[in-house]
Amino acid sequence: MIGVGFLLVLLSYMVNAMDRQVFPPLLPNIRQEYGFSLEQSGLLATNFTLGMALAGLPAGYLLDRFRRKTVLLVSIVVYSLGTMATPLATGFADMTVYRVVSGLGEGMQSAAIFAAIGAFFAHRRGLAFGIIGLSYSVGVFIAPLIGVRLMSMHGTWHAPLYLFGTAGLLIATASAFLVKTGLTEHSVDKVVPTKSYEYMPVSAYNRNTIALAVHSVVSGVAIYGFLGLYPTFLITSLHYTAEQAALAMSFLGFGGMLGVAGGWLGDRMNQRNLLILSMLAVAAISVCIYETHAAVGLQCMLAFLMGAFGLGFTYPNTNSAIQRAVRPGQIGRASGLFVTSYYGPAAFSGLLFAALVDSFGWRPAGLLQVTILPLAGVLALAFVRTSRFNNADR
Repeated sequence: MIGVGFLLVLLSYMVNAMDRQVFPPLLPNIRQEYGFSLEQSGLLATNFTLGMALAGLPAGYLLDRFRRKTVLLVSIVVYSLGTMATPLATGFADMTVYRVVSGLGEGMQSAAIFAAIGAFFAHRRGLAFGIIGLSYSVGVFIAPLIGVRLMSMHGTWHAPLYLFGTAGLLIATASAFLVKTGLTEHSVDKVVPTKSYEYMPVSAYNRNTIALAVHSVVSGVAIYGFLGLYPTFLITSLHYTAEQAALAMSFLGFGGMLGVAGGWLGDRMNQRNLLILSMLAVAAISVCIYETHAAVGLQCMLAFLMGAFGLGFTYPNTNSAIQRAVRPGQIGRASGLFVTSYYGPAAFSGLLFAALVDSFGWRPAGLLQVTILPLAGVLALAFVRTSRFNNADR
């Protein structure tokens, strides 16, 4: 039953990813229907992360005090209803509200999942987070393909949002019966009861967590700014069709499936150094994407590499590192801090990217936000001391 519960958790996170990533490929049609500007479209593409950020710290507080399973179930229902409400929008204001509500549920779910699984798989936290990242990447991979296909079949962008929202509600119902508390309510102290953590800072908000939070801010703005407007860049600048843009977007998710390898490496090598290498790779790949007129095949390969390092390596290792930077009883707060720092500024990353595009064009904007900005994350990581992680050898 633990295995069945874990599979349902993975499935729910996959639907979470589908809800998030089906929107950018639909955005050109949404923009045409409502007459949104590029700045409004960019904000809508990423503002759901504002809801995730608002949910992060409160969810972390709740997770350290209440059942994680309860928070998990409520969160799935919230983001599913927010997704299903999006097609009902009459304009920019209420669509913004629906997107933020969806993000609230997604933020709560992210904090609950990573707190629960991080406690259950304390010795293999990076690998476990990599497997969760794999389920997310599967959602990123299939959502654009299914979304664009459903939109073409039914002649409306509403269809995929209704489908994915319904899927989330069904998974929440199944999880209520099949996800057992033995998985969600596990305590790290039961796994390593004799270890002392006196060498670690008493506060959950210490030098390591602050440095990792700064890195999370930078990587969230860079990656989500890229994700939010990547299909629009392909269609408007490189003149790809909607289907070709959806294919390239799917390869991002395909690359993110390397999260299993990224998490596995994070358990076996210096996690700070792995994150530094990953951010440098993101910066280099960005140069190739925005400075070349790549054909579809090459663009898909670049998207795969961006997904591998931006989603598969950076995300699970940042998440697990911030949990390793606190004592076991503070994992919920660490999970909430990650969600808030990663997704909060990311809410405005699409708006920032669109403003840069309007001022300088696609290529300079891409270099500023997805090449130069990750270097600031590298600088923040230089202040991390892995010798004070809770998995350090003592």
